[in-house]
Amino acid sequence: MEYRKLGKTDLKLSAITYGAFAIGGSMWGGNEKQDSIRAIHASLDHGVTSLDTAPFYGFGLSEELIGEAIKGRDRSKIQLLTKFGLVWDGSNKEKGEFFFDAGSDGKSIPVYKYASKQNIIKEVEESLQRLGTDYIDLLQIHWADATTPISETMEAMDELIKQGKILAAGVCNYDLAQLQEAEQTLSLASNQLSYSMLNRAIERDIVPYTIDHNIGLIAYSPLERGLLTGKYFKDATLKNDDHRNGYFGQFNAEKVKSFLTSIEPLAKEKNATLAQLVLRWTTLQPGITLVLAGSRNAEQAVSNAQAMNIKLNTEELQLINNQLLTL
Repeated sequence: MEYRKLGKTDLKLSAITYGAFAIGGSMWGGNEKQDSIRAIHASLDHGVTSLDTAPFYGFGLSEELIGEAIKGRDRSKIQLLTKFGLVWDGSNKEKGEFFFDAGSDGKSIPVYKYASKQNIIKEVEESLQRLGTDYIDLLQIHWADATTPISETMEAMDELIKQGKILAAGVCNYDLAQLQEAEQTLSLASNQLSYSMLNRAIERDIVPYTIDHNIGLIAYSPLERGLLTGKYFKDATLKNDDHRNGYFGQFNAEKVKSFLTSIEPLAKEKNATLAQLVLRWTTLQPGITLVLAGSRNAEQAVSNAQAMNIKLNTEELQLINNQLLTL
């Protein structure tokens, strides 16, 4: 495993970071608790030291599973990354910004963006309890809230840093203007954004800015929620309540399948899976600090961690990049 410094902070995190969205179960066709805990344990045992979660993932369940999984482990060797700003209890309808309706157990649950100082402090206390810890290594706003000034959100995180409840502050899904505005109040550790072989929009403006200003970039959905593993072009299926039934529709399936077929020989040459090759390519892109990789069982977790063992030279990276031009 490779460990990377996050922006201007003293935090060093594993380049492959455990992404805990799927283990929350909601929107992912359910969850198997023991499989999830074994996946976290396998990640930690194979060099993954950083775990990224959020209260919204499973409406608290993801954080609770991580808290249970790390109990008894050396906390100083684990970095916990979580978020705030998506609320679903119905109490903030007049304060927050409606985001979308999330499904859980057949019910529709309205989710709001809400990032006021009062709400941040409340959410952090709840996250600390669920995670079973007294500090969070990196706290991130999940999505920008148009009803709360960015300065208020940043001031709240600065206060939490001074209190020792969080070690560093980051943002997620911030565009360039939002990033620049936030930096006027607080020096940010990172921006977490969607980035993959199929979605490279951030290369235009966000990547140059974060490189120039020493802000870490955390890439989520590098495998496009499993599409780039290739398994959904073979025999894998999705449950009816899995959000990916709709999510995958944004991509040209035939082009993606053809692309994966074109790079499969390189994966075989490296004794790697397609997923491992895709993850490794992502970790080697300019400006990318951490790559989130989710897993719902121990086998997937070990495979993700071992992606860092792949060696790719300039010619091999260029071969992949040339094939990406076909997408």
